[in-house]
Amino acid sequence: MKLEVVRARAERFGGIVEVARPRALLHVDREMMRELGQPHSPLWDSAAPDDAPLVAPTEVHVVLSRRCAAGCTGCYVDATPDGAALSLDEARRILDELAAMGVFHVALGGGEALELDYLFEVAAHARAVGITPNLTTSGLGLGVREAERCRVFGQINVSVDGVGDAYRRVRGFDGFRHAERALRLLRAVKPEVGVNCVVSRSSFDGLAEVARLVRRMRLNELELLRFKPVGRGARLGEELTPDQGRRIYPLARRLMLRHRIRVKLDCSFAPMVFWHRPSARAAAFWGVQGCVAGDVLAAVAPEGHLTGCSFAGPPEADARVPGAARAAWSEGFASFRSFVRSAPEPCASCEYLRLCRGGCRAVAEAHGAFSAPDPGCPRVQEWTARTAGRGQVAGGGSFALPVVRG
Repeated sequence: MKLEVVRARAERFGGIVEVARPRALLHVDREMMRELGQPHSPLWDSAAPDDAPLVAPTEVHVVLSRRCAAGCTGCYVDATPDGAALSLDEARRILDELAAMGVFHVALGGGEALELDYLFEVAAHARAVGITPNLTTSGLGLGVREAERCRVFGQINVSVDGVGDAYRRVRGFDGFRHAERALRLLRAVKPEVGVNCVVSRSSFDGLAEVARLVRRMRLNELELLRFKPVGRGARLGEELTPDQGRRIYPLARRLMLRHRIRVKLDCSFAPMVFWHRPSARAAAFWGVQGCVAGDVLAAVAPEGHLTGCSFAGPPEADARVPGAARAAWSEGFASFRSFVRSAPEPCASCEYLRLCRGGCRAVAEAHGAFSAPDPGCPRVQEWTARTAGRGQVAGGGSFALPVVRG
């Protein structure tokens, strides 16, 4: 099968290729890059170590604003109706910089990005400079006209943390009918429409209903996002119970097989997957990995801060300043990139360390130490329980299913 290459970027190992069908980013070796007609890159002559970072992120989450009228009880960015926002000119300049670096995708969101009257201009500019803009939205305020204009986006995911009254119980307001209408309108104009579902202690038992919604509306994916205790969510006590953490991976597989839908788990679920001891080789093949911040992912806040992810990490630069993002990528993000080399137990002796990378830094930071193992990891929980009597304590992104075999 001949690959329909959309764009390609050289890396030390070869390169990253974006293909249209199937829609994917592929990591290929140097020989394949040559076969695809890509010119020789000086990077291929580099003697950089195997764990050297990519030359640029493949995706950047651009939080356009902290504006939203919904007032969700667990909002990660503390959005309010008059929250901070990037201006149109600032957003354009940031996209120009990311395009020059070779970024493939930007995930636009908020707050509620649809409340910005220049959202579609931002998306059009991303397209113009060669970046695919994706969108996350609650669907509030989306009508027929806005749905038509959404053709400019690649993937669009509507946030649905429960069906019917379960939505209200989880998010704190009755928005399900708006989300369902938005899904229907968007699906009428494009096939790349899915659902983002934050998996919390309260939403866990309703995941089957969300999966049925995805199947019924013929959506192209269900992305499960682990609840993180940040922003207004820090006060809710909604992190998964240890039992739920152990059950999430088998449940996701079951939903995928039963409803024949594409299910993705965000990178913070990696420790829960690895607890089931998949083949490390199979996990690497399917792209199962833990925290990808400062590696394949970066984020930009409405104030211009460039960080490793939207939930954690120190500001590395002001992304609004020309050249700052490129310089920071090559020189910064040590807080994320250094974890594997200095990992404490039980991560240090874990066979999945290089894939898992200690789990979610945002969750670890929320519990007291950015450099500690993810306390939601079942292996960490078991190790802590075993060592508690000896006076020891623990120190201190998404993949699609099916993810493992064997």
